[in-house]
Order: sequence, then structure tokens, then C-alpha cells
Amino acid sequence: MTYKEEFITFMVRSGVLTFGDFTTKSGRKTPYFINTGNYKTGAQAAKLGDYYAACIQENLPEGVTCLFGPAYKGIPLAVTAAASLYRNYERDLPYCFNRKEAKDHGEGGSMVGYKPQDGDDVVIVEDVVTAGTAVRETIELFKHVANVNMKALIVSVDRMERGTKDCSTLDELREDYGIAVYPIVTVKEIISFLHNKEIDGKVYIDDEMKSKMEAYLAQYGAKA
Repeated sequence: MTYKEEFITFMVRSGVLTFGDFTTKSGRKTPYFINTGNYKTGAQAAKLGDYYAACIQENLPEGVTCLFGPAYKGIPLAVTAAASLYRNYERDLPYCFNRKEAKDHGEGGSMVGYKPQDGDDVVIVEDVVTAGTAVRETIELFKHVANVNMKALIVSVDRMERGTKDCSTLDELREDYGIAVYPIVTVKEIISFLHNKEIDGKVYIDDEMKSKMEAYLAQYGAKA
């Protein structure tokens, strides 16, 4: 299996990728849901880092100064991705993350870990981007830290849904900030891989579920 196929299987087995009837925060009725809060063990964290690292290595084999994890969910992602990059590819990249509340004692400041410098090439590590708020906040935050180049955004899944415009939220971020965006997998890759495929004796995307997911994308998907 490719690392993408392994990652899809991993999400299903971890209870992160589920199928049924759900409602998103924006009120959309969706036949599938991604709940990254279901990652909760050391083994899962280690594997998750491997998939992020594989995506970074494939798309950004060089020219990265540091990884940034937006608080809170991005923090363990940046840490485990950095650990996996070193373990699997012998790339030792520093990482950093922000405090939600700036500290006025001790080392102070809004950043923890590596201190970004002018000219650094920064990669943001996120889970699933819905409205892109955390990413926009990150880019604004860095304007007060250093004059860095926001090189890329790595996300676990691209849901390929429209944002506030006809294009996807990820495409909006590409357009607004000139940042490259690399998902580990897209929802279309999930559909293609899982359709009528058994995982541990169960088919998660049968013909009916495939039709529901394709109908959802037809209604809410980004216009190419």
C-alpha cells in the first residue's frame, strides 16, 4: 500500500474517519465525518507523524527551515511530524508553536520552541482545515514575530468543499497568501480507495455511501 492508502486505513481503524449522518459546524448535512480528536494513543501519534513526514518529504524534500503547529491541535502534529522526519529521513527540523495567551514572564513572547528568524521558510502543520481561520491567524501572528516565508500548509484531509467563494478553502488560502497546500489525502482519494473495499471484514463505502458522498460533493464541492 502507498502511504496515502495506509493513512486512509489508519483513520478508519482509529475511529477518526466515520460514515453516517452528520452535520458540520456550518450546517451542512454530510455523510462522512473526520474527528481528529479520536487520536489519543502514543502508537497513533507515532504513526500520524509518519504520514505527515511522508507528505512533507514527498512534496518538500528541501528548503524548509521549521515546522509550526497552531495551538492547540497543531502542536502535537508538528512535534510528531518533526520526530518522524528525523527518524525516517534523517531530516532534523526545528519546530515551534504559539501560546494562545502571550506570556509576560520567564522567556515571554507568543512562541514556544524554535524562534523563527527573518527569511525562514515555515511549514504549517494542521489537521483538517474548514474555514481556514487558524491558518489566517497564524499568518497574521508571524507578521509580529519575524519576516518569514510561509512556504506551505500540510493538512491531513482535503474535504474539497467550497469556502466562502466557489473555490475550496484551501484554494482560497493559496490565492490569498500564495502558500502551497499539500493534503496527505483528498476526499476523492478516500472514496476511490475505500469503495467496496473491506477493512477488517467491513465495507465502509458501498455503492450507496459512494453515491451519498458524490452527491454531497456535487452540492458543496469546490468548483474547479
